Amino acid sequence: MKRRHFIAATGTALAGSMLVNPVHGSPVGASKTRIAMVGTGVRGIGFWGRRIQQEYGDIIEFSALCDINPGRLEYARKQIGVNCPVFTNFDEMLAKIKPDLLIVTTVDSTHDEFIIKGLRSGCNVLTEKPMTTDEIKCQAILDAEKETGKKVIVGFNYRYGTQFTRLKELLAEKRVGDIYAVDFHWYLNTFHGADYFRRWHGYRNKSGTLLVHKATHHFDLLNWWIDSDPVEVFAYGSLEHYGKNNAFRGVNCRQCAYTDQCKFYFDITKNKEMMDLYVANEKYDGYIRDNCLWRESIDIYDKMAVQIKYANNVHVSYSLTSYSPYEGFSIAFNGKTGRIDSWEGIPWRQAEMVSQAELHAREMSQESEDTGRYDEIMVSDNFGKYELVKVPQTRSGHGGGDSRLQDMIFRNPGAPDPLKHAAGTRDGAMSLLIGVAARKSIEERRPVKISELTDIVPHATRG
Repeated sequence: MKRRHFIAATGTALAGSMLVNPVHGSPVGASKTRIAMVGTGVRGIGFWGRRIQQEYGDIIEFSALCDINPGRLEYARKQIGVNCPVFTNFDEMLAKIKPDLLIVTTVDSTHDEFIIKGLRSGCNVLTEKPMTTDEIKCQAILDAEKETGKKVIVGFNYRYGTQFTRLKELLAEKRVGDIYAVDFHWYLNTFHGADYFRRWHGYRNKSGTLLVHKATHHFDLLNWWIDSDPVEVFAYGSLEHYGKNNAFRGVNCRQCAYTDQCKFYFDITKNKEMMDLYVANEKYDGYIRDNCLWRESIDIYDKMAVQIKYANNVHVSYSLTSYSPYEGFSIAFNGKTGRIDSWEGIPWRQAEMVSQAELHAREMSQESEDTGRYDEIMVSDNFGKYELVKVPQTRSGHGGGDSRLQDMIFRNPGAPDPLKHAAGTRDGAMSLLIGVAARKSIEERRPVKISELTDIVPHATRG
């Protein structure tokens, strides 16, 4: 079978096969899954490190941690609560430890290097989204997975969120018939959205732009909801708010003469976790966590608009704004017999004011929080009535998706998956390729076909 046909035929099953064969790979009572993790930032330490150790310590064990920054490594080991070896050299770690599962939570543009080396060393790999940042690296990961027979799973936690899962159920039930068009708009506020421009994400050679780093979440949801593959993308994007678009700038927030004038001033000294993890360890690699978001070297977009055509002829209008006064989204599915609308974080729909500064911290927290409220989905029938569907609201761990994703991976890998929550390399590829195609469309001012980018063949119906 030719490589092209192999990927087309098996790509959608990759995550499933990894989950059907538990990542710990052993019956109850046998040895634990030996995990190594490369990348010890906030996400790696909190979600993939400490939470896994606390919740699944009976079936997994951390065998090694790796990062180029030795200070962050020691901090990570203490915060996760393990006493495993630490390495600043990834190749040395793989050679000495030989883990069963490698978790990759590094800078996006380096994911491919660690994924491929992990596969070739005999590991299954669990990677943070995006799987990688361009089409060449994407193809290399697909090839390495085929070559080694090992599996890659992509951490698409949003699929598991309660509101997003209920939308998937309504679409699978064809509640408003076949879907013809989708409007999807995501709003990052002036706290969360601005923070991307302080960090390494502000450089396209690191993050691939927010069309890849952030929007890969949203494109994956669209692919999953629509149950088809994208075939063509056209986009606009520009940098009009952050970066060079200001009259003043500083070295970073700690060394700035404009703290009284800048509404985006971030006092990192008031955040102990940031001080201990990042500031205390700047001397090792020079990474500055409170960089000036007005620095002229920023080269990603802060507003983006994307048109996507799917193989089943669904058309999508998508936008991402990074300086909204509020954080949230709105989505509408236009079907043959009606329309489904849903939203989150729209202030005038809520009875009380929400602290935009605290919203993202609550979203990223792994502490369970039952708000007692509901997320709303409005189903409107053509020539008929309206039905309000209420979904119990969860405001922690990406709408409850974080814990459900980890349970599926570590605790219940063989559980039925009727809605196809599990995501493998094909899912990772199709989501990031929309972002890559959008970026290329902006740069080259033309529609870009997904088939131009890798040898994956888009399907009208996903397998």
